[in-house]
Amino acid sequence: MNTKNVFKMLTIAAFAALTTTACNKSNSRPETKESNSSKSTAAMKIAYVEVDSIMSQYKFCKDYSLVLQKKGQNIQNTLAAKQRALQSAAANFQQKVQQNAYTREQAEAIQAGLQKQNNDLQALNQRLTTEFQAETDSYNAALRDSIQHFLAVYNKDKKYSLILSKAGDNLLYADKAYDITNEVIAGLNKAYKPSAKMAAAVPAKK
Repeated sequence: MNTKNVFKMLTIAAFAALTTTACNKSNSRPETKESNSSKSTAAMKIAYVEVDSIMSQYKFCKDYSLVLQKKGQNIQNTLAAKQRALQSAAANFQQKVQQNAYTREQAEAIQAGLQKQNNDLQALNQRLTTEFQAETDSYNAALRDSIQHFLAVYNKDKKYSLILSKAGDNLLYADKAYDITNEVIAGLNKAYKPSAKMAAAVPAKK
């Protein structure tokens, strides 16, 4: 489980879903006349934000990234320890079998026990992975909500018709004049208030 890559991909997907949420809704109504439509298109205010910058500079993303990475590492450590213990037990069993240390009934009982341990380990792997996925999904929902809420307030004054998310090369060309990333990050960080649970989970910065 590469938790860092999973986290990044899900975060980009979550943010990409926001590309039109900050639009001025009054501009979303279809025009009945072609001339009015042309005027509306010409007057559209468009901006974009850099997703990578949001992920690396928005305190909410940074805090949750630490939490998820720590949880992912704990999962990996737990599964690896149990896997090593199972492999050691299986190797010991094989050695004893070769030494004829067990009766047939004893060997069958031990082998059944090892198989059960393996099944339990697979079930634990599935459960922990599912829990980690659920927490990541919860994070993405909270990320969407926080950005949507901020952009809705921010756009009351700015009156943008469309705010795009720029991730990698999803936009073939974007004039830096339309880049509002720094302004958005500053606003997001000013509005961010970590929950008590998050504050306890993230080490205090000295």
